Amino acid sequence: MPFLIAVLGLLGAAAFWWYRMKAMNDAAREVADVVGRVQGNIRRKKLRKQAALSPLTAIDDPVVAAATLITAIVSENGPVLPQRETIIRSVISEIADDKKTDEAVVYAKWAASQIDDATIVIDKLAPFLRERLDVNERNDLLQMLNRVALGGDKSLQIADQRILRLRQKLGFEVN
Repeated sequence: MPFLIAVLGLLGAAAFWWYRMKAMNDAAREVADVVGRVQGNIRRKKLRKQAALSPLTAIDDPVVAAATLITAIVSENGPVLPQRETIIRSVISEIADDKKTDEAVVYAKWAASQIDDATIVIDKLAPFLRERLDVNERNDLLQMLNRVALGGDKSLQIADQRILRLRQKLGFEVN
């Protein structure tokens, strides 16, 4: 009889510890699931942010970057109408051939329509252009923007803060 009680005691202890281990395993699995969900949410948020900027991060050509920058700043006041697009084309055609101009303007219109805020475009593309353009070319870029804004039936007022931010990001001294 004492042997039977000892066996039952051992079985009871084994069942108790098996249940405790199972509960600890379930708790650890729940913690791992929560950590995985949090990491997934962080990754998805990062991907959403990158996707929002992807039209800009894909740009690797200064001509396309200049066209996108000009189009985004001009389109901040409303859609780019055909007459304004013609002016953008003529300004870009001064620095690129016809095929490159068409490609740059089409991409610029699409990218500008994807990103609502011109400040984001300035912050992403101006440093790219600063690295690849010399001082004279950066001055030309500002003059191109001015010509596009003044061209057409109705001249556009570009906010002073946009011009200041662009000048600053292009590496010019701002007072």
